[in-house]
Amino acid sequence: MTDMDGVLIREGNLVPGADRLLSRLRDKGIPFMVLTNNSIHTARDLQYRLSSTGLDIPEESIWTSALATAAFLDEQRPKGSAYVIGEAGLTTALHDKGYVITDTDPDYVVLGETRTYSFSSVTTAVRLISNGARFVATNPDATGPSPEGLLPATGSVAAMISKATGKDPYFVGKPNPLMMRAALNKVGAHSESTVMIGDRMDTDILAGLEAGMRTVLVLTGITKSSEIDRFPFRPSRVVPSVADLIDEI
Repeated sequence: MTDMDGVLIREGNLVPGADRLLSRLRDKGIPFMVLTNNSIHTARDLQYRLSSTGLDIPEESIWTSALATAAFLDEQRPKGSAYVIGEAGLTTALHDKGYVITDTDPDYVVLGETRTYSFSSVTTAVRLISNGARFVATNPDATGPSPEGLLPATGSVAAMISKATGKDPYFVGKPNPLMMRAALNKVGAHSESTVMIGDRMDTDILAGLEAGMRTVLVLTGITKSSEIDRFPFRPSRVVPSVADLIDEI
């Protein structure tokens, strides 16, 4: 299992060695899944985005927090309804599960990643949750990377809605082991023989740890080496980048 942003790509560019790592996994017949908490894009869109950087990853080997959220809601309340704050990756995943997107008495308010949060949509979400809609969010990431620096992400907006409603969301994406178990099931793997590679201690490494996997933190993304000791848990290994793992496969 590997995260995407900060591990395989960084700010839209290939992390050196990521293509060779995936080629080695294929050559050895080792199944892998690319996991991302980013719910903006569909798996097909991400496949195209990754291919433009030189990474050939099948659509079925990409598991997003949007897909995980849609699968979770389908299990909880099949053919339900939701008011959605998010982009095509999330709305497409929900539509594919038979969900109706509506602001009229929905079963759920579903919050995902977007670059176009509006006061109006947040206000609607607050009122619907206050009136009884269940609050679900794709992921708890408070910030995300961009070429200009950090920007507020789903977790930050979720905190604002929680403050207004007194209701906390159920986060489906990493570090929730639910997302990890679904990915393991898709490749038919067991946690004891699986490694999670990520760049964030608070999502990737924690998710791998709670799912019973070995974990590898790479230093090409969010978490810096000086920050590791601030957490009450540690990764199994810390390496500069995925390039340092190639010869070990």
